[in-house]
Amino acid sequence: MSTLSQNPNNLSTPHELGYYFPAEFEKHLATWLSWPHKEASWPGKINAIYPYYAAFIKELTRGELVRINVADEAMKQFALTHLQQANVDLTKVEFYFHPTNDAWCRDHGPAFLVNEMAGKGKAIVDWGYNAWGDKYPPYDLDDVIPTLIGKHFNLPVFHPGIVMEGGSVEFNGKGALLTSTACLLNPNRNPHLNQCQIEEYLRDYYGVEQVLWVDEGIVGDDTDGHIDDTIRFVNADTVLTVVEENKQDENYALLQHNLKQLKEMRLLNTKQLNIVELPMPDAVIWEDQRLPASYANFYIANKSVIVPTYRCDKDDKALQIIQSCFPDREVVGIDSTEIIWGLGSFHCLSQQEPL
Repeated sequence: MSTLSQNPNNLSTPHELGYYFPAEFEKHLATWLSWPHKEASWPGKINAIYPYYAAFIKELTRGELVRINVADEAMKQFALTHLQQANVDLTKVEFYFHPTNDAWCRDHGPAFLVNEMAGKGKAIVDWGYNAWGDKYPPYDLDDVIPTLIGKHFNLPVFHPGIVMEGGSVEFNGKGALLTSTACLLNPNRNPHLNQCQIEEYLRDYYGVEQVLWVDEGIVGDDTDGHIDDTIRFVNADTVLTVVEENKQDENYALLQHNLKQLKEMRLLNTKQLNIVELPMPDAVIWEDQRLPASYANFYIANKSVIVPTYRCDKDDKALQIIQSCFPDREVVGIDSTEIIWGLGSFHCLSQQEPL
């Protein structure tokens, strides 16, 4: 494994070398997960999430490998017990002894790049990780996960030297990256960088040509506005964006503001975005806390699109709208009412590895 750091004097960036981050809707080799074990992330109900988490893994194995980070043999056996109870195809599941602090692999996992000039050679970006602005220490184990995976597979690993999370960025696979000012310009991430400097890092290390910004996240999101709760690319020029139908809801104005910004955007080919509106579920409250429940936190797998549902009468409508955007995949809803108590859902828990 070669480890490459930010060094403009004698090293090329991934972008200059021909690497880029593929869109999630492109084919995967595998999906990476970090087995949930931190009780403080699901206080009082971590055991309630495992049947739904196992159902998620079972659906993933229909079309791709599932690679799971675990701390040790005991955690592996605990995981296997739940997967066997769910009748998961264990020939599609691989375990790696990479201890983690928490389960949110979208944010601490490897950002896989591909390079068509190198025969689809892969590399990894290991961004800095500080648990969303130092909210939930310790996070030292999570921070090194990408490099451990790069070492195992003998892949080049780039170290930009700044904080970045996978849930804060969304890609169309054709040079565009979508993100939010609420998150990336929050001083708890990279206070020494301005917007132009952050855009330079995004272009250099994700291999994109343009960065599109909206301002807002949803209420209850402890990540300060991750884009994977609000707006998702479903193909190169179409986004699904959540909107709140109830004008009295605290998300209404925030999401209308994002919608206005989306309508003003232009892609590299000068086209406007095709915008498909997706309803927000009814507010999910647990112990007087509003949770960041959103249908946008779906995961695009090879065979299906796995959508969090919330025991809400809007679930079916949301599934139908998402299905209309993915004619080549089956849309599958899995109850996320227990999982969302951890303040994230299926997209937050997963990270794709491209072919």
